[in-house]
Amino acid sequence: MESLVVKASQLRATVKADVLAYVSKGFHRFRLYARRMLTALDVTCAEVAQPLLTAAEVIRNKQDIPRRSLSFLLPRSKWRGHFRDPETDKERLWVVAVLFHLRDAFRSGDIWLVHSRRYVDMKQALVSIEAARTMGLSMPLDPEAWIADRKHRLENGLKRLAKAARTGTLPGGVIEDGTLRVERLEADVPEEASDLVLDLYRRLPEARITDILMEVDEATGFTEAFSHLHTGTPCRDKVGLLNVVLAEGLNPGLSKMASATNPHDFMQLSRLSRWHVESEGMARAVAMVIEAQARLPMAQFRGAGTTASSDGQFFPTTRQGEAMDLINAKYGSDPGIKAYTHVSDQYAPFATQVIPATVSEAPYILDGLLMNPTGKRIKEQYADTGGFTDIVFAATSLLGYLFHPRIRDLASRRLHVFDSRAVPKELKGLTGDRIRETPIIANWPDVLRCIATMLSGRMQPSQLLKKSAARPRQHDLAIAFREIGRVERTLFIIEWLLNADMQRRANIGLNKGEAHHALKGALRIGRQGEIRDRTTEGQHFRIAGLNLLTAIIIYWNTNQLGITIARRKRAGLDCSPNLLAHISPLGWAHILLTGEYRWRKARA
Repeated sequence: MESLVVKASQLRATVKADVLAYVSKGFHRFRLYARRMLTALDVTCAEVAQPLLTAAEVIRNKQDIPRRSLSFLLPRSKWRGHFRDPETDKERLWVVAVLFHLRDAFRSGDIWLVHSRRYVDMKQALVSIEAARTMGLSMPLDPEAWIADRKHRLENGLKRLAKAARTGTLPGGVIEDGTLRVERLEADVPEEASDLVLDLYRRLPEARITDILMEVDEATGFTEAFSHLHTGTPCRDKVGLLNVVLAEGLNPGLSKMASATNPHDFMQLSRLSRWHVESEGMARAVAMVIEAQARLPMAQFRGAGTTASSDGQFFPTTRQGEAMDLINAKYGSDPGIKAYTHVSDQYAPFATQVIPATVSEAPYILDGLLMNPTGKRIKEQYADTGGFTDIVFAATSLLGYLFHPRIRDLASRRLHVFDSRAVPKELKGLTGDRIRETPIIANWPDVLRCIATMLSGRMQPSQLLKKSAARPRQHDLAIAFREIGRVERTLFIIEWLLNADMQRRANIGLNKGEAHHALKGALRIGRQGEIRDRTTEGQHFRIAGLNLLTAIIIYWNTNQLGITIARRKRAGLDCSPNLLAHISPLGWAHILLTGEYRWRKARA
């Protein structure tokens, strides 16, 4: 027992130690390909990264390493301390340090490749400043106008927050002695709503999943979205096409689906899947179902389709292929991916992306909003703690979105102001660093170009945001976005603390997303819910199929709930709109998902 305790203490000390002390042990992995890689790449860099590119040429040309300069390191870099250690193999550590910094420079855009799309020169990829000024952006073209407006808003907001702190009228929180304590608001749901939900779902007819797919296709025609990859003609075998859609959504695979259905064998389903069903067709079909659902009377009680929430859902994957090493300790020891989904206030899953399980979700929020017709109608966006950064606050505000994340550790967040002397005394303990106006003014033209580039669709917003956030140096454009984001985050925190209705709206929106994840978890009945595709394209295809099947069930439930509510009204039972707003179309207990998949004859 004593030996185990000693061993555990050693392991704990190893984990807490600086990881850079162990990177030189990986030198043998780099020496196999470092020179060949640097010789093959046509690399260009910004002026700030020139010392790093010079260091890379030393490795490529097999020059003497130990005497070379450390100018490519940041002044306060932890790497410098390891170079001062006399026991360190400086030659190996120098090579590893250069390659690590090259990786970060590629991510941030300080170094780029001439003929690359992913690692392109940022300034060449951005929309020109002349074009940006004519695009009708929601942000002002003059930085002084934006700063003056934010100063006025901050001054007014701080006064209102200080008054609420003095009078003790802060909803769900209190500020005492410069310390903020936040309490969770109680849910504002009528007691009668739970009884109404149970009664409505008891009245819904039990249905086979095959009948649901056929009924929704007859109502929306979503199978028309799947055309032949070469000829472009619609698929005539709609039952076979629905079989493929069901196989992708429930995840049993085409082989088991062929064994469980009556009209098609494996070869027929495989041929339909190969020539008619692809990711773009899935996206078109989802859009058709969502648009049809928005026209149903029942959907109007849940919202106008102008607010949305986004969150990631973990799915386990195989230990072989591209996702084999993407292990997030939060979800256990198995590798996996995340499906990052945007859900509107009408429960419509209008956008889904497959992202690695180990990355931050924040940069992907704008992808679903700007690269989707439904997302462009959204005005208010909700996210959880993992879905926000200061750069995301900046981008969403400049694009005209109201961004309301639910921040877990809100009490520890600082308020940033332009002039700390003007802060009321009640809020002195909550303020942090002062907002720097100079970087905002100096880089406003490039900020305009970034926002215009996102709107134009020339570059994915997530790609641009990740490059801005990945800059290892204090890059001027990244600093400008950070300062803008600090202003917007401060304004948001003030309104969040003063507005209980905003907090409830965000909670309701995020609860819809979590209930949406529960439905998707119930639908993944095949292969124990594991996505076994070994390629990123295959994984994206499986998630797209699941998203389409989810949208179909939501449409069918919404339609059937509307029919059931009409019957209740004719019976003289209460169906007030304030109760109907709490009715979710995400139930599945009345749907037969397993067994033999029989298909009735399609109606003419």
